[in-house]
Order: sequence, then structure tokens, then C-alpha cells
Amino acid sequence: MAVTLRHTLLEVSLARQSSEGQQTKMEMVYQYLTGPRFRQRVQAIVEAFSSMQEDLDKEKRAITKQWAKREEQIERVMQATVGMYGDLQGIAGKTLQEIEGLGLPVLDAPEA
Repeated sequence: MAVTLRHTLLEVSLARQSSEGQQTKMEMVYQYLTGPRFRQRVQAIVEAFSSMQEDLDKEKRAITKQWAKREEQIERVMQATVGMYGDLQGIAGKTLQEIEGLGLPVLDAPEA
């Protein structure tokens, strides 16, 4: 009986000790959440994310501009190549071999 009573008293004591600081910790957390430090930290995180988003948008615009420029250059080179090939076909006639990619695409016959 004494051992059981001692064991129960130890458990009660441990429970009191663990809940003793709980109220104080809850108050500290509440004060932190409602105080200026928490707001400043969250604000710093939001500013960092906003800055990252801004940089990403700038990069995206720059890359899109580069792609458009390259696409334009490729289109001009292809047109010049096709034009040159057409000129040579006009001179050489059918003796000039077909070059894949420069001729008209072959369309498949529709299925019946």
C-alpha cells in the first residue's frame, strides 16, 4: 500500500511539474505572436519572397525576349535558305536533288 501511494504521489508531482510552466509558456507564445518581433519576422519573409518573385518575373521577361529574337533569326535564316534553294532550282531545274525540310510537306491521302 505504501509503495502504491508513493508511486501515485510521484506521478502527481511529475504531472504538476510538467504543467507548471505550461501557462507561462503559453503567455510567452501569445506575447511573441502579438508583439512586434513576430510581425517583423513574417514581414521579412514576405519581403524576401516578393523579391524572389520579382527577380523571377524579370528573368522570365528577359528569356522570353531572347527566345523571340532567336526565333526571328531562325525564321529569317530558313526563309533565306529556302529562297536560295528556289533560285538554284530555277537555274538547275529537276537536276537539283530535293532537300528534306525545304520542300512542300507531303500530305497523306485521306482514308476512305
